[in-house]
Amino acid sequence: MAVKLGGGVTDPGGNFHLRLAIENAKSVNMPKDTIQRAIERAATSKEHMETVVYEGYGPGGIAVIAEGVTDNKQRTSANVKHLFDRSGGSLASPGAVNYLFERVMLGERKIIFRPLFRLDVTPEVAGEVANLLNALLDLEDIAEVYTNL
Repeated sequence: MAVKLGGGVTDPGGNFHLRLAIENAKSVNMPKDTIQRAIERAATSKEHMETVVYEGYGPGGIAVIAEGVTDNKQRTSANVKHLFDRSGGSLASPGAVNYLFERVMLGERKIIFRPLFRLDVTPEVAGEVANLLNALLDLEDIAEVYTNL
C-alpha cells in the first residue's frame, strides 16, 4: 500500500510512506527478503489504491474514525456502513466526528487521531463498542480505528 500511496515510487528515499512502512516492518523483525517481495508485488500490481477515512457514531454515541486504503471505495464504504448499522450506530458524513479529535504525531513514524475528550459508558456499551471496533479492524481495507472511549 505504501508504494501505491507514494505514487508507485519503490525507492524509500523518494517515498515517505514506503520508508515508514519499511521502518515499521523492521521494528517487528520482518526479514529483508519479505519486505523486498512485498515492494515488488506492490510495484507490479495494477490496482488503484485510495486512502479512506470513515467517521461515525457507535453504540452509546461513541465517536469512531476508521482509516484505511482500498482499491474499491464503494465496497469498503458499504461494508463499513453495514457494520455501523449492525452495531446500532451510524456512519456519518465527513467532518461530523473529526472535530472531536486532534491529529498528533506519534514518534517519528505515525500520525494518529487523539480524542479531545473521552466518554464514559457502561461495561455493556463498552463491550458493544469493542465488537464494532474488532469488526472494523477485521475488514481487509481498514488499518486503524480511533474512538473517544
